Amino acid sequence: MVTPKSSLLFPILLTIALLSLSTCHAHKEATIRELRIAFKENRVNSRQLVEFYLGEIKKLNSVLKGVLEVNPNALYEADRADRERAANVPRSLAGLHGIPVLLKDSIATKDKLNTTSGSFALLGSVVPRDAGIVSKLRKSGAIILGKATLSEWSNFRSLSAPTGWSPRGGQGKNPYVLSATPCGSSSGPAISVAANMVAVSIGTETDGSILCPASFNSVVGIKPTVGLTSRAGVIPVSPSLDTVEPICRTVSDAVYVLEAIVGLDYNDRDATKKTSQYIPYGGYTQFLKLDGLKGKRIGVVRNPFFMFSNRSNLHQVFENHLQTLRYKGAILIDNLEIKGLNAIFNATASGEAAVAIAEFKIAINAYLKSLITSPVRSLADIITFNNKYSDLEKVKNFGQEIFLAAEATNGIGDLEKAAIANMARLTREGYETTMGENRLDAVVTPGADISPVLAIGGFPAISVPAAYNDKGVPVGICFSGLKGSEPTLIEISYGFEQATNVRKMPTFLP
Repeated sequence: MVTPKSSLLFPILLTIALLSLSTCHAHKEATIRELRIAFKENRVNSRQLVEFYLGEIKKLNSVLKGVLEVNPNALYEADRADRERAANVPRSLAGLHGIPVLLKDSIATKDKLNTTSGSFALLGSVVPRDAGIVSKLRKSGAIILGKATLSEWSNFRSLSAPTGWSPRGGQGKNPYVLSATPCGSSSGPAISVAANMVAVSIGTETDGSILCPASFNSVVGIKPTVGLTSRAGVIPVSPSLDTVEPICRTVSDAVYVLEAIVGLDYNDRDATKKTSQYIPYGGYTQFLKLDGLKGKRIGVVRNPFFMFSNRSNLHQVFENHLQTLRYKGAILIDNLEIKGLNAIFNATASGEAAVAIAEFKIAINAYLKSLITSPVRSLADIITFNNKYSDLEKVKNFGQEIFLAAEATNGIGDLEKAAIANMARLTREGYETTMGENRLDAVVTPGADISPVLAIGGFPAISVPAAYNDKGVPVGICFSGLKGSEPTLIEISYGFEQATNVRKMPTFLP
């Protein structure tokens, strides 16, 4: 990875500037709003901000391995943002104008950056256009800082590969406890934001790939309703389950980003047109309310989500959090159950596995064929590539049993249709019934264990920093709801975050 040379003075000056900006966060952790104020008051400009992040990447990334590749045009984009701001160009008023953003390496950019999903098989491939959400980010004036590491192929190649590992990026490290999992597959975006190598990142989720890294890296992750954000130009896993979403350090930052990337995209028209009905008039930032918890009916499913080890400190921590929710005006409906959890947690029994591997073959073949240039043009080509180069020192051979299972499928047949119907039934009889019968606004759970329930239903969720276990490893709290409930989830998660302020800077413990 090559980063432009920068003055040693810039990181020092910017650290001092950010220290003066921040009130409730440590000096390095300025929010989007604080940075925008600094831009307006000419205390910091976009070039200095990019220089600062490049310096942090140079200092930390050799250990953390959260950033895969830096955009060689990042400083050029920063200078353009500064010129636009000086000239009062209309888009300079947009919420993300001049803010650097790091993208998971499965999100295509039509520039000098690679898009490889962490695999050497796609190194040098050329995409036809920016991903849909990248186009929206550029329109808002955001600066594409680079690509973040991930679990190779979004953790969909092998059951034995370590989470957060890819051949191109190496093994990502949790910045709180280096030996702990960073979780995946959007590990790099979460690591990079947590360690302040960037303030804003974008990841993807099929089943847990945002919620889990957000939880383990003490950051905020928003998993939107499937289809609320475009998946066009994103290396796919399963179109029925895939979604694209922000990872930031605060709920407000994540909401600013969500507001910028939602909406109709012609290249993902079927999904984005259908879900555009959920986008509220006036956007999402209006729901950042300090009293957002007041009157909200929140369900507590203790079994299995609150079953902590007797040796853990987390039981009392989360009981205290439930008390905080009550104190802030939420109505908790306790000891609820979600029918069918055993089947849902078994991807084979639920049908999730059958649907995902069949859709993967169709979707990845279509993506590869759309590339202008590529070393591989089909899933079969990727399998051949992995077999041929498995003995390379940099490419550990963890197997590719998921790829092989996907290659053996033949479209969406009777088996897959039955699996789709089974997921719909489990969702209807389980999560939707629990929500409906109890008139819930949300369900609250620790960590990201509820992700399979949300994945098969296409439901949204927000993970907020909530605790640190006895070893210092972060644990998030997850607020989830029915399709289109993002406004309510934002009110709840923001209210919780502001009432607790749990998040602290990384500790870099061994």
